[in-house]
Amino acid sequence: MRVIAGKYKSRRLSAPPGVATRPTSDRLRETLFNVVAPGVPESVWLDLFAGSGAVGIEALSRGARSVSFVESASAAARTIRKNLDALGIEDGFEVIEREAANALRMLDAQALKVDFCFLDPPYRKMGDYEQILGFLSQSRLLDSASQVIAEHDKHFDPGNEFGALRRHRVLRQGDAVLSFYGRE
Repeated sequence: MRVIAGKYKSRRLSAPPGVATRPTSDRLRETLFNVVAPGVPESVWLDLFAGSGAVGIEALSRGARSVSFVESASAAARTIRKNLDALGIEDGFEVIEREAANALRMLDAQALKVDFCFLDPPYRKMGDYEQILGFLSQSRLLDSASQVIAEHDKHFDPGNEFGALRRHRVLRQGDAVLSFYGRE
């Protein structure tokens, strides 16, 4: 696994130990960032179920102002910190080691506004999509220009609508799919 482009291009990233974490592939991250590239510089990101932190680190490498990495597994949170440290990234991020739903409530109370929210729950936890997307649809974290991107298995469809969030784009690549949501 490596950083695709930007300041840290071609630098290697570590993955959390074990098989509990399924990192977003380099190819899928490249596809994602090809789509969102114009909006990345100076943007604010929320990387939920962050795993290795590869998506948020890619955003930082491409000029994002800040990334909040949310990861409940201690080993994965340590890997995120290790990757950030190995790249020499000292600011513009926070690692929040708690369940995504709890972290969202905390960030919403802080009145954080995000431009991009990426979520990639473990594929076996399909209920997390509905819970997180439902919360985000009512949250102050998003405004009318914010994008929510959900990575999911091609055999699972998280849905087209969650309150004010509507899916407006689907990209398939191998066994993975990216669903893009925005507020109506």
